[in-house]
Amino acid sequence: MFPLKTEDAAYNKISSMIATLGDPFTRLVSPKEYQSFRIGSDGNLQGVGLFIGTEPYSGRLIVLSSVEGSPGARAGIHTGDELVEIDGEPLTGKSGEEAAQKLRGRVGTSVTIKLRNGGDSVEDPQTREVNLSRETILLSPVSSSIIPHKTKDGQLMKTGYVRLSAFSQTAAIDMENVIIALEDQDVHSYILDLRNNPGGLVKAGLDVAQIWLDGNETLVNTIDRDGNMLPINMINGRALTRDPLVVLVNEGSASASEILAGALHDNGRAKLVGHKTFGKGKIQSVTELDDGSALFVTVAKYISPAMHDIDQVGILPDVQCMADKLSPAKMDSNLEKPVRSGATNDSDPASSLEKDSCIMVAEDELDLERSSKGTPS
Repeated sequence: MFPLKTEDAAYNKISSMIATLGDPFTRLVSPKEYQSFRIGSDGNLQGVGLFIGTEPYSGRLIVLSSVEGSPGARAGIHTGDELVEIDGEPLTGKSGEEAAQKLRGRVGTSVTIKLRNGGDSVEDPQTREVNLSRETILLSPVSSSIIPHKTKDGQLMKTGYVRLSAFSQTAAIDMENVIIALEDQDVHSYILDLRNNPGGLVKAGLDVAQIWLDGNETLVNTIDRDGNMLPINMINGRALTRDPLVVLVNEGSASASEILAGALHDNGRAKLVGHKTFGKGKIQSVTELDDGSALFVTVAKYISPAMHDIDQVGILPDVQCMADKLSPAKMDSNLEKPVRSGATNDSDPASSLEKDSCIMVAEDELDLERSSKGTPS
């Protein structure tokens, strides 16, 4: 009855209608936003495999790292290289997301990048052009390190540090492979870092929980809009490891992160260290529209196994720690999409982790648990 002349006008009209529901998480997202959501959920993208960051003072776009085996890595693009142009277009004043969008594209198409080699002086810059063919890039949301730790009685222990940055389709299998590898290296305990993990696929969170839990435990409860509650239980679960576990959370841990933290905590598997979580316990249906946008609609909410409400409440840790020493902004970057990681990646040495105040608190909690159960030989 009232034809709208532009896409923006249609989006604004729909958003106004949705706003009357009073739920900030029921929303319409643009095609670009939905594409980023899909990249995080699918665990892959079509591009050249470069992490891009913006230098805070100069505004230059810098390569933070490249995915192993990707077109960018094979072309010899290194950490510290500056992106100067993409397909002949200068990048001065462009954001990391704008550059990332230009690097993405259909598999088999190509993109030409002009780079200034990292470490070159301003007086003698050396630039080169590289033509890259876009491929499907597989992203793992899991990274790990081994932190050597000396207990108060002088024994040297090994803690497996596992960082989970998002819940994509590959999260559970990637986590399983990491735990198996760490078990082969004879670690004695684990720290699972969910700080600044905004969530993703809830099923992936439930699958990760089953890597750490035994039996037929309740992982989470759901309550629909009519008040009907349904528990989601494991069936004959068998944990990959029963070593002591601490989970790190903060105000950036949301949605599937909170479900996983609640499942491990309420079933007595892990202590929580850090700060109160974000408090998003919504269950949403996602409808993709013809123009590539999507409608997210809240249909139910989650309750932890111990019947603690998550939504708009969050989860309180057992032990708080000081503000994280390693700022979340340290790892803000773009891998042809925004990527957020709160503490580390595989290239960070274990010594950097040991300076993280929350990890130090986690190690103390693990020491207490190991001493109460006896130190393994």
